[in-house]
Amino acid sequence: MSVTTALPSSSREIRLASRPVGRPVPENFRLEESPLPELQDGQILVRNLYISVDPYMRGRMNDVKSYSAPFALDAALDGGAIGEVIASRAEGRKVGDAVVHQLGWREFAVLDADATSVARTDLAPASAFLGALGMTGLTAYAGLLKVAEFKPGDAVFVSGAAGAVGSLVGQIAKAMGASRVIGSAGTAEKVARLLELGFDAAFNYNDGPVRDQLVQAAGPAGIDVYFDNVGGDHLEAALAVLNVGGRVAMCGAIAQYNSTEPTPAPRNLALAIGKQLTLRGFLVSGQRQHSAEFFGTMSAWLAEGSVRYDETVVDGLENAPQAFMDLLDGANTGKMLVRL
Repeated sequence: MSVTTALPSSSREIRLASRPVGRPVPENFRLEESPLPELQDGQILVRNLYISVDPYMRGRMNDVKSYSAPFALDAALDGGAIGEVIASRAEGRKVGDAVVHQLGWREFAVLDADATSVARTDLAPASAFLGALGMTGLTAYAGLLKVAEFKPGDAVFVSGAAGAVGSLVGQIAKAMGASRVIGSAGTAEKVARLLELGFDAAFNYNDGPVRDQLVQAAGPAGIDVYFDNVGGDHLEAALAVLNVGGRVAMCGAIAQYNSTEPTPAPRNLALAIGKQLTLRGFLVSGQRQHSAEFFGTMSAWLAEGSVRYDETVVDGLENAPQAFMDLLDGANTGKMLVRL
């Protein structure tokens, strides 16, 4: 056990100043400074290097019951982060270790060592443990292979395909023997990037009706798996194009996160009956049992270059709220991170 000298006594943090109505605005956030508690036995002090901003955080800004507790008003936000241990009173965590934890949105964090995991930064840069080798990667891997029950030869459609999860889903499908992988994204640049990453086809959902573009991209063979990050018109389009026995992994519905009115279900949901479709919602927290399998497989894919990942990095804790708002507007390619 070791403790360093001249440790910080306070930390800047981003607090939720008010609950957003519709799209978040800067006034919903506030930068404050808080004293750090004294380190207790079993605890470590971490200097955060990167924090993750993720679409699911929008739901936690509402005061509604959900799978994850809402953020408290006038309290620091939290979420995925990776940082360096700068003081330790815990066995198994030493100064200099890189650890992944859930006290993001702040510069320094005091937390129980058993609420952290050590990142193998000899295998990949620290930031990858919030993305391709972290929760993001597990979401893509388990969602495609375990939830959607992908099998070699399947044709796969991924919405939000240039995002952190979607870009990995498409590459995993290719690595596992998909017959065809199709992605949707919101700009011509993102579409071009998907093709560089090995997608067989990609389209800009702003160029025309999603259904028409998906029909053209899929061709007469249709699709067998839809990995849904968007919801709305994308889910409706996929239902129309899915083959009999098709599977949908419902990961997110970013098109609806800022909605202030209830959003209608797909108008063609009854197609699921005749086509004998399976629609399964999932949370990454329910897929932890696949973590070891995922980590070993993804590490190998990254090492051999069959899977690549993109990052959009914003510098400075004070810019974290804007990074989050930009994320909801689709400004990122790959994982959106804030570097401290």
